[in-house]
Amino acid sequence: MRKIGIMQPYFVPYIGYWQLLNAVDTYVVFDDVNYIKRGWINRNRILINKEPHYINLELSGASQNKKINEIELSEDIELRKKTLKTIEYNYKRAPFYEETMNLMKKILLNKEKNLALFLFDQIRIVANYFDMNTEIIMSSSLEKNNELKGQDKIIDICRKLNADVYYNAIGGMN
Repeated sequence: MRKIGIMQPYFVPYIGYWQLLNAVDTYVVFDDVNYIKRGWINRNRILINKEPHYINLELSGASQNKKINEIELSEDIELRKKTLKTIEYNYKRAPFYEETMNLMKKILLNKEKNLALFLFDQIRIVANYFDMNTEIIMSSSLEKNNELKGQDKIIDICRKLNADVYYNAIGGMN
């Protein structure tokens, strides 16, 4: 039985993202769909003094009219170094700090300019760290009907990959 999961890439995703990735045989990073402004694709939150604070990947030319894989990261890597300093300052006494900072450095100091490829690398880095053996592929690499939208596109991807079961995160249950 072949189990498939499909989700957009997120910057440092929540635990349910990793649970889904670990529960399937093949995980498809849905990179050829429109970018969502103010979503979780390029931002997340950390706690600073017990209050949520956004950390962002600065983008160049981001638009909801572009696909995720058509967007570039800002060339200013200093902004990502600043994010690392913020995490370091606020979490240096946290459990598992060293291991987590090593992962965050691998992620944030990646020189990849394309947002989708940057996030794909991030997913592989974390999956490897946790010894997840799931096959991870980009939806843009698949031969499929790109005219389809929504669930029809998901079903087409599942058929192309000979999926027996489609797993979805709880937020996409409908």
